[in-house]
Amino acid sequence: EAALSRRYVLCEVVSEDPRCRQCIEERAVGLAVREAIGRLHGDYGLACCSISLSVKYLNAYTGTVLLRCRKDFYRLLCSALPFVRQLEARNQRYPCALRTLHIGGTIRTCQKFLIQYNRRQLLTMLQNCTNEEERLCIQKSLLSCSLTEDQSHSGDEADDDGME
Repeated sequence: EAALSRRYVLCEVVSEDPRCRQCIEERAVGLAVREAIGRLHGDYGLACCSISLSVKYLNAYTGTVLLRCRKDFYRLLCSALPFVRQLEARNQRYPCALRTLHIGGTIRTCQKFLIQYNRRQLLTMLQNCTNEEERLCIQKSLLSCSLTEDQSHSGDEADDDGME
């Protein structure tokens, strides 16, 4: 059963180039992460992490990435993420970084964290508004942040062992 335990690492793509987020693809993120693991931990580390490493979710609009790996090796993965320095898409290289936001035992715990994180970000934006139109737009976004129960349940979520 220990081999089935997984960790989900929620990251954010940080880049000064606005085109970076629009062009990122799951394949490019996966390759960049594997390359960083290989540089940092060598073939052994890469083999350990690659067993079940996958990009489970990518939102190019928000720059949110959810990575899945085996619980035994999530520390190897997390230690390599700061060494991702660029993503390649459509034969273009975009300088960027992956910032770890949360590590969870299920996709659901990561979803819940992301909702709270986005609410905090929106509240910060709300406090920095310069006019009423901006304020109303952000308030509307805040009110639309929710996690509904009717979302499809994935088998990946059944392995929660209390890490949140």
